[in-house]
Amino acid sequence: MHGEYKMPGGKLVVADLEVRNGKLTRVRISGDFFLEPDSALTLIDLALEGLAADAGNTQHAAAVEAALGPNVRMYGISPEAIAVAVQRALESPA
Repeated sequence: MHGEYKMPGGKLVVADLEVRNGKLTRVRISGDFFLEPDSALTLIDLALEGLAADAGNTQHAAAVEAALGPNVRMYGISPEAIAVAVQRALESPA
């Protein structure tokens, strides 16, 4: 599944994922945004991995935010923008 979202005034976020047994799996977030440190991208993928596909944007965004903590800087995206990209992937034709 593939979904994209361009955050207003921000950057493009892309979500590629699968759903197995109602859970997100093989989650890969990418796009033209910036993170400090770069390793935070792995934390985002891991935060979403295994979450219920039907948890919704609020819970998906909260999981990303909790995984990143206060020392990660996001430029051009937000946890909410990532959640929208995930939702769009879930709504895409299989």
